[in-house]
Amino acid sequence: MSFFLVKNRAFLQADVYELFRRMNSTMKRILVIDDHTELRQMLRRILEREGYEVVEAGDGKEGVELYRQVPADLIITDVVMPEKDGVEIIRELKRDFPDVRVIAISGGSRTLGAQYCLAAMKALGALYVLAKPFGRKELLEAVHEFLDSRAVC
Repeated sequence: MSFFLVKNRAFLQADVYELFRRMNSTMKRILVIDDHTELRQMLRRILEREGYEVVEAGDGKEGVELYRQVPADLIITDVVMPEKDGVEIIRELKRDFPDVRVIAISGGSRTLGAQYCLAAMKALGALYVLAKPFGRKELLEAVHEFLDSRAVC
Protein backbone atom coordinates (compact mmCIF):
# COMPACT_ATOMS: atom_id res chain seq x y z
CA MET A 1 0.00 0.00 0.00
CA SER A 2 1.49 3.33 -0.99
CA PHE A 3 0.95 6.68 0.65
CA PHE A 4 2.09 10.26 0.38
CA LEU A 5 2.01 13.46 2.42
CA VAL A 6 -0.41 16.31 1.86
CA LYS A 7 0.06 19.26 4.22
CA ASN A 8 1.83 17.07 6.79
CA ARG A 9 -0.83 14.37 6.77
CA ALA A 10 -0.26 10.89 5.34
CA PHE A 11 -2.90 9.74 2.87
CA LEU A 12 -3.33 6.24 1.57
CA GLN A 13 -4.11 5.89 -2.13
CA ALA A 14 -7.62 4.76 -1.20
CA ASP A 15 -8.16 7.97 0.82
CA VAL A 16 -7.20 10.11 -2.16
CA TYR A 17 -9.41 8.08 -4.49
CA GLU A 18 -12.38 8.44 -2.13
CA LEU A 19 -11.79 12.19 -1.95
CA PHE A 20 -11.72 12.37 -5.74
CA ARG A 21 -14.90 10.29 -6.01
CA ARG A 22 -16.75 12.61 -3.67
CA MET A 23 -15.65 15.65 -5.68
CA ASN A 24 -16.63 14.03 -9.00
CA SER A 25 -19.45 11.76 -7.88
CA THR A 26 -21.38 11.94 -11.16
CA MET A 27 -18.81 9.93 -13.17
CA LYS A 28 -19.13 6.18 -12.61
CA ARG A 29 -15.98 4.07 -12.93
CA ILE A 30 -15.92 0.78 -14.86
CA LEU A 31 -13.08 -1.73 -14.78
CA VAL A 32 -12.84 -3.75 -18.01
CA ILE A 33 -10.84 -6.99 -17.72
CA ASP A 34 -10.14 -8.88 -20.94
CA ASP A 35 -7.02 -10.33 -22.53
CA HIS A 36 -8.04 -9.14 -26.03
CA THR A 37 -6.69 -5.63 -26.48
CA GLU A 38 -9.00 -4.72 -29.37
CA LEU A 39 -12.12 -5.69 -27.41
CA ARG A 40 -10.98 -3.71 -24.34
CA GLN A 41 -10.35 -0.66 -26.51
CA MET A 42 -13.74 -0.98 -28.18
CA LEU A 43 -15.50 -1.29 -24.82
CA ARG A 44 -13.56 1.73 -23.56
CA ARG A 45 -14.67 3.86 -26.51
CA ILE A 46 -18.34 2.86 -26.14
CA LEU A 47 -18.38 3.41 -22.39
CA GLU A 48 -16.44 6.67 -22.40
CA ARG A 49 -18.86 8.09 -25.00
CA GLU A 50 -21.60 7.34 -22.47
CA GLY A 51 -19.77 9.38 -19.83
CA TYR A 52 -18.13 6.61 -17.80
CA GLU A 53 -14.55 6.54 -16.59
CA VAL A 54 -12.93 3.32 -17.85
CA VAL A 55 -9.90 1.50 -16.51
CA GLU A 56 -8.49 -1.52 -18.36
CA ALA A 57 -6.72 -4.69 -17.24
CA GLY A 58 -5.22 -7.25 -19.64
CA ASP A 59 -5.71 -10.26 -17.37
CA GLY A 60 -7.45 -11.32 -14.19
CA LYS A 61 -4.47 -10.88 -11.90
CA GLU A 62 -3.98 -7.28 -12.99
CA GLY A 63 -7.74 -6.66 -12.77
CA VAL A 64 -7.99 -7.83 -9.16
CA GLU A 65 -4.95 -5.73 -8.20
CA LEU A 66 -6.47 -2.64 -9.84
CA TYR A 67 -9.81 -3.20 -8.10
CA ARG A 68 -8.10 -3.57 -4.73
CA GLN A 69 -6.20 -0.30 -5.25
CA VAL A 70 -9.13 1.75 -6.54
CA PRO A 71 -12.52 -0.03 -6.53
CA ALA A 72 -14.80 0.52 -9.51
CA ASP A 73 -18.58 0.90 -9.58
CA LEU A 74 -18.81 -2.00 -12.03
CA ILE A 75 -16.52 -4.69 -13.46
CA ILE A 76 -16.92 -6.10 -16.96
CA THR A 77 -14.80 -9.23 -17.22
CA ASP A 78 -14.10 -11.98 -19.69
CA VAL A 79 -14.36 -15.48 -18.28
CA VAL A 80 -11.50 -17.26 -20.09
CA MET A 81 -8.15 -15.48 -19.55
CA PRO A 82 -4.56 -16.16 -18.54
CA GLU A 83 -3.24 -15.55 -15.01
CA LYS A 84 -6.70 -15.51 -13.38
CA ASP A 85 -9.92 -16.39 -15.12
CA GLY A 86 -13.31 -14.81 -14.54
CA VAL A 87 -14.36 -17.51 -12.06
CA GLU A 88 -11.30 -16.81 -9.90
CA ILE A 89 -11.85 -13.06 -10.17
CA ILE A 90 -15.46 -13.15 -9.05
CA ARG A 91 -14.79 -15.64 -6.25
CA GLU A 92 -11.95 -13.58 -4.82
CA LEU A 93 -13.64 -10.21 -5.14
CA LYS A 94 -17.05 -11.40 -3.89
CA ARG A 95 -15.30 -12.88 -0.85
CA ASP A 96 -13.50 -9.63 -0.03
CA PHE A 97 -16.03 -7.14 -1.48
CA PRO A 98 -19.50 -8.73 -1.27
CA ASP A 99 -21.18 -5.78 -3.00
CA VAL A 100 -18.94 -5.86 -6.09
CA ARG A 101 -20.96 -5.62 -9.31
CA VAL A 102 -19.85 -7.84 -12.20
CA ILE A 103 -20.98 -8.26 -15.78
CA ALA A 104 -19.42 -11.39 -17.30
CA ILE A 105 -18.66 -11.73 -21.01
CA SER A 106 -17.50 -14.87 -22.81
CA GLY A 107 -17.08 -16.50 -26.17
CA GLY A 108 -16.36 -19.84 -24.50
CA SER A 109 -13.18 -21.87 -24.58
CA ARG A 110 -11.87 -24.78 -26.58
CA THR A 111 -13.57 -27.23 -24.22
CA LEU A 112 -16.51 -25.26 -22.80
CA GLY A 113 -19.19 -23.29 -24.59
CA ALA A 114 -19.95 -19.67 -23.77
CA GLN A 115 -23.28 -20.52 -22.15
CA TYR A 116 -21.61 -22.93 -19.70
CA CYS A 117 -18.95 -20.37 -18.78
CA LEU A 118 -21.54 -17.64 -18.31
CA ALA A 119 -23.84 -19.89 -16.27
CA ALA A 120 -20.94 -20.54 -13.89
CA MET A 121 -20.35 -16.79 -13.52
CA LYS A 122 -24.05 -16.15 -12.90
CA ALA A 123 -24.06 -18.85 -10.20
CA LEU A 124 -21.08 -17.17 -8.53
CA GLY A 125 -22.81 -13.79 -8.42
CA ALA A 126 -22.40 -12.01 -11.76
CA LEU A 127 -25.29 -9.59 -12.15
CA TYR A 128 -25.49 -9.99 -15.91
CA VAL A 129 -23.90 -12.17 -18.58
CA LEU A 130 -23.27 -11.48 -22.26
CA ALA A 131 -22.22 -14.03 -24.86
CA LYS A 132 -19.66 -12.84 -27.41
CA PRO A 133 -20.27 -11.40 -29.88
CA PHE A 134 -22.66 -8.89 -28.36
CA GLY A 135 -23.75 -5.50 -29.58
CA ARG A 136 -23.41 -1.97 -28.26
CA LYS A 137 -27.09 -1.85 -27.31
CA GLU A 138 -26.89 -5.07 -25.26
CA LEU A 139 -23.78 -3.84 -23.46
CA LEU A 140 -25.25 -0.46 -22.62
CA GLU A 141 -28.56 -1.94 -21.45
CA ALA A 142 -26.66 -4.09 -18.96
CA VAL A 143 -24.40 -1.25 -17.80
CA HIS A 144 -27.24 1.27 -17.47
CA GLU A 145 -29.35 -1.24 -15.55
CA PHE A 146 -26.76 -1.36 -12.79
CA LEU A 147 -25.26 2.13 -12.85
CA ASP A 148 -28.05 4.52 -13.77
CA SER A 149 -31.47 4.88 -15.30
CA ARG A 150 -30.53 6.41 -18.68
CA ALA A 151 -32.26 4.98 -21.72
CA VAL A 152 -30.15 3.29 -24.39
CA CYS A 153 -30.10 5.15 -27.73
